[in-house]
Amino acid sequence: MKLSIIHTNDIHSNFTNFARAVTVIKQYKQEHTLLLDGGDFADFKSIELQGTKGIAALELLDSVGYDALTIGNNEMFNGVDTLENMASNSHFPFISNNLLKKDLTPIKGVHTSTIINKNGLRILITGSSPNLGDFCDGLGISMSPFKEAIKKEIERNHGAYDICILLSHLGTFEDEVLATEIPEIDIIISAHDHKLYSEARIIDNTIMNSAGNYAEHVGIVDLEIADGKITLLHAETIATNTFEPDNEILSILHTNKEKAIQVLSQPLYRITKPLWHDVVEENPLSNLIADGLKDMLNCEIGLINSGICNAGLFDHISKKKLIEICPSPLNPTSFEIQGKHLKEAIIQSIDSQMNLVDGRGPGFRGRFLGKLHVSGAEIIHDGSTVHEIYIGNEPLDAERWYTVASSDYLQRGTGYQSLAQNRNEKYLAEEIKDVILLYADKEVYLEKAYQNRWTDKLAIKN
Repeated sequence: MKLSIIHTNDIHSNFTNFARAVTVIKQYKQEHTLLLDGGDFADFKSIELQGTKGIAALELLDSVGYDALTIGNNEMFNGVDTLENMASNSHFPFISNNLLKKDLTPIKGVHTSTIINKNGLRILITGSSPNLGDFCDGLGISMSPFKEAIKKEIERNHGAYDICILLSHLGTFEDEVLATEIPEIDIIISAHDHKLYSEARIIDNTIMNSAGNYAEHVGIVDLEIADGKITLLHAETIATNTFEPDNEILSILHTNKEKAIQVLSQPLYRITKPLWHDVVEENPLSNLIADGLKDMLNCEIGLINSGICNAGLFDHISKKKLIEICPSPLNPTSFEIQGKHLKEAIIQSIDSQMNLVDGRGPGFRGRFLGKLHVSGAEIIHDGSTVHEIYIGNEPLDAERWYTVASSDYLQRGTGYQSLAQNRNEKYLAEEIKDVILLYADKEVYLEKAYQNRWTDKLAIKN
């Protein structure tokens, strides 16, 4: 009995590449093919997904005939309601054996495993999602230990299947351990850390393959199953860049983009003062976010980097505009940090070249790192040197622990590394774009956003 597995992973809503990947899939797909995705297909930076509550992703996957998908971290980031909407309306199973709601009840529509029959071969497919640590509470989810969850599914289905496939969104390091510790797993489709395998690996008789990311490659694993023995016949990852995009996928994208734009373009309210934006100069949009974070999280200081946004707001606010100007799915985050570490980041931030460095980091969808903007603080400088920092009306105390409202991006120390020296972090399920939506409608916050917090010492003297 022959079985061919075609797989993708970590596409992150790179749908133009996916259209090319589909051309590859259709070329190689046969009667005995199993088509699987390892998670992070749906990245909600996409207007198509935001405007359809994820249904556009289902239409794309359905059109190609996917058999199963495991839930990655990006399928969770738009909240449990959106995940339930997608999983409940999908014609193929959304799988996670270790993902539950915060109250430990099942997420509607999510399967712990499934058994698919291909030409008489019974294939058990289970999948594991990554533990998001402290983010779980804010997102309203709970993660059980994945090793125990995998073993539970194998035991629960004992005698009902011929081979076992794990769709793993845990990363290849964890997968190597699983291949050694759980011999019942025959095949692991790896994801999450974006590894590209030039050929499949075999660890203790478990076959592993991973297809990189962004639909730049499609993975293929060809097997022979006979008398309980699985033989790897062939495996490769095929580059998609030379293939023409599939017209059906392009049509689905076009239709859903039009639907999404119509939904998301509805004006929510008009703003009475323009919120212009700049990466290097202090600006009211970034100040508004800092003020909103400070209020929302009830901290002494609000702190945000201007690179979180890439444009300003000038008349009305709509969900489409918010996605366009603030595409990063980053969360309001509070933490405690000593004054000396905060000061180090602020001193770095006065350098315009620092503001213009590549802001790349987990969850970041912008280009530049950007200048730090503060609320509840004043920075006295001369354009190149920070002379004094006041928190409230008191000089910054290097050893004191301050409460800071920021983003998970800065809390991790991305760009401004000293900010990672924090403790007692807490995350909210909202995104930074939601802070703009909530506070740009408040006149007092619009007025306050125009109050500079970086004070030029030379300007004071003159």
